[in-house]
Amino acid sequence: MQVSEYGGAGTSDAVDVFAPGHIGELTQVVPFELVDAVLEETRTRERRLRDLPSRVGVYFVLALGLFEHLGARLVWEKLVTGLSGPVPRPSEKALRDLRRRIGFAPLQQLFDLLAVRPLAEGASWGHAWESARLTPFALRDGRAPTGADEIVADASSGLRTGAKVTVQSTGAPSVYEVVGIAAPAGRDALARQSTLFFSTEQARRLAGHPGQVSALGLLTVPGATVSDVRARALEAVSGTPSLEVRSGDDRGPVEFIDAGKARVSLISLGGAMGGTSLLVALLVVAGTFALSIQQRARELALLRAVGATPRQLRRMVGREALVVGLLAGPPGAVAGLFLARWMHGRFVAVGALPDTLELTVSAFPPVAAFLATLLAAWGAARVSARGPARMRPTEGLAAAALGSERPHAGRVVAGVLAAVGYVVLVVVLSGLKTDAAATPVTFLSVIVAAAAIALLGPSLARSATWVTGGIAQRISPASGFLAARNTRAGARRVAAVVTPLSLAVAMASTILFTQTTSSHSAGEQAASGTRAPYVLTASEPGVPTVAAQAVRERVPGTTVTEVVRTTVRIGQDKFPAQGVSSPGLARTLDPEVTAGTLAAMGDGTVALSELAARTRHAQVGDHIPLTLGDGVKKDLEVSAVYERGLGFGDLLLPHRLVAAHVDQPLSSSVLVAGAPSRSALTTALRPFPTVHVLDRTAVAAARRTQEGAQAQVNYIAMGLVIAFTAIAVVNTLVMSTSARRRELALLRMIGTTGRQLRAMLRWETLTVTLLAIALGAAVACATLTAYSLGMTGAATPYAPLVPCLAVIATAVLLAFVSTALPARAAQRSGAGTPTEVE
Repeated sequence: MQVSEYGGAGTSDAVDVFAPGHIGELTQVVPFELVDAVLEETRTRERRLRDLPSRVGVYFVLALGLFEHLGARLVWEKLVTGLSGPVPRPSEKALRDLRRRIGFAPLQQLFDLLAVRPLAEGASWGHAWESARLTPFALRDGRAPTGADEIVADASSGLRTGAKVTVQSTGAPSVYEVVGIAAPAGRDALARQSTLFFSTEQARRLAGHPGQVSALGLLTVPGATVSDVRARALEAVSGTPSLEVRSGDDRGPVEFIDAGKARVSLISLGGAMGGTSLLVALLVVAGTFALSIQQRARELALLRAVGATPRQLRRMVGREALVVGLLAGPPGAVAGLFLARWMHGRFVAVGALPDTLELTVSAFPPVAAFLATLLAAWGAARVSARGPARMRPTEGLAAAALGSERPHAGRVVAGVLAAVGYVVLVVVLSGLKTDAAATPVTFLSVIVAAAAIALLGPSLARSATWVTGGIAQRISPASGFLAARNTRAGARRVAAVVTPLSLAVAMASTILFTQTTSSHSAGEQAASGTRAPYVLTASEPGVPTVAAQAVRERVPGTTVTEVVRTTVRIGQDKFPAQGVSSPGLARTLDPEVTAGTLAAMGDGTVALSELAARTRHAQVGDHIPLTLGDGVKKDLEVSAVYERGLGFGDLLLPHRLVAAHVDQPLSSSVLVAGAPSRSALTTALRPFPTVHVLDRTAVAAARRTQEGAQAQVNYIAMGLVIAFTAIAVVNTLVMSTSARRRELALLRMIGTTGRQLRAMLRWETLTVTLLAIALGAAVACATLTAYSLGMTGAATPYAPLVPCLAVIATAVLLAFVSTALPARAAQRSGAGTPTEVE
């Protein structure tokens, strides 16, 4: 059972010029809706348009209390710091008039509403006192709670026995007397949760599940062993498969339920990220070694000429790769441990992981990564050396001197097969309707497309440079001419650079815009389907049913729909679901019903999204068995099928049914239609300071904030893949440019100026960058279109302009910086002297 102590914290900001800056921070403590309602009730709201509204006057007075050592003008400057646009600069007299106009009545009423002492940041966990034996807590002062209005608080709350506190739990806010203070031995509280203890009967009442408990604790008697007790317990519950017996460290998931759930998600995310990273690493490492072997073609041909066998060359190159891997592996493994700690901290910071799920470090991941690095380096080097090692010495020397741009038949066939594989994956992706199925296929599609580009790169580069080279030659006859000839003659070198750069563009675009596509579609569906003009939300633990009932009773003509979210299982499939109170549902919610009717919803019925109906082959009138959040099985009749599953979940269930079978029965939101004004709702909800009234604009802003937090998880995880790809881009470009020292020296000797050389390299880089961006964008567009078609039913991925331009700008910047710096270094080191060409 989760218990929240309130202090009136708000979640919304006023949408006007005074919302940002310090006013925005104050609205997180004193919601602007509450201020407006108080001003209306005390009749101190301005009656005409003013530069200094009464609402701002309230926050100004609050700011005076925060900066009591400053004058009114300086406090005003702090209040409006950072605001954009025209901001009033009132005189001392205007500020005095503002304070006089609002008076003391609204501030007195605000104080009466908000003067509740919070026990802890966020939420506390409530327990029955009888379960204290299973915890490290013991009474430090006072006595155990026995009455329904008594609690024991932990020492970190700063409370003393006899204090009165108001606690928001699963019902209406109630006042409790602190009759005892408890603490673990040698400390004031647990590291990761604050705790309250209720009397046993009160805890059971608040839990809302009569006759049920979350867990039973078994204590061993003197002489008994844990293993013996565990064996007897397993024997005792053998007839009830849903019961589990846990001991030792396995007890953690029972106490920290959110950590157990997050662990499963983390394993899934880690598997997807690790698999994608490994594929990217193999592709990039293979491309790097291929470029290195290509640049060493003359050296390998000379070794063949002096008697080295193909096997000896392959072994030599493979061992060189092992040496590189042995040198690079340990630092990378150590860096990975620090990176894992950083990622864990970021995931906790954005709310993707609870802080109760600690980072566990073992030797297996670094060792596995080290061995994978060695294997990837050795395999890539051996494969890259096969071609040069097979050539006769004379052919190898001729190819090294003149360049061999004819693609090998096997390479072309492999490239065509990879391209066909990509097309197949895209077709499969367009039919996947769930994020769990679509996400791995999405990123695998990009990897396969990058492999096809790598294999077919020389042919693609040769074709593309005919077009881009002609344009460059017309614009710049000298430098453009040289750039066009070089890119056509060095198609393999161009392909080696295009592959990682196009992979970076495609991967970055896919990561960014899969998230925006799904969240934008879900937001559009939710916005279009929510008919209620107002939504009630709350800080933890949620909106109590009594708050919704208060609106029904105190605001005539309203229709109130309570919404509680959960996850249910049908067979082996898991679906997001919502429990909704059905009276007047059509006034507040429109999931776009395609079959049946929501009016028929009631106890024993369920409405399915088209995805859920299609997955389970169900239609209106069918009965489907499902498993609720606490494991209870129900057989429900399908009353309707609707289209907007992304916005409202895949199942709509009766509210009472869901609330009775989840650990958190409070509503995550409450939809309200028919209210005359927001102030009327705020007044009705005055006994519930943690409940806030949001209009459509505020709901949309809150949804964007939530989506941004969820997106950060993908951005953090997959951003590492992009960073690795970016490193490969820089490395490949630097290698490619640095290896052309002899070519640049020869051009200088025949009269080309340094300025012309730099212009030539810029044209070449521009050609390569445009080709890479075009290929990467084409791959991303096709992949995202298929993803959008499967997930949203429309082949219209959502790609905002600014992130698109950011991806392109980053690719261009990487390419030009990685080319310009080594080119200048080559010129400054003396490229162009006779010895440089010999």
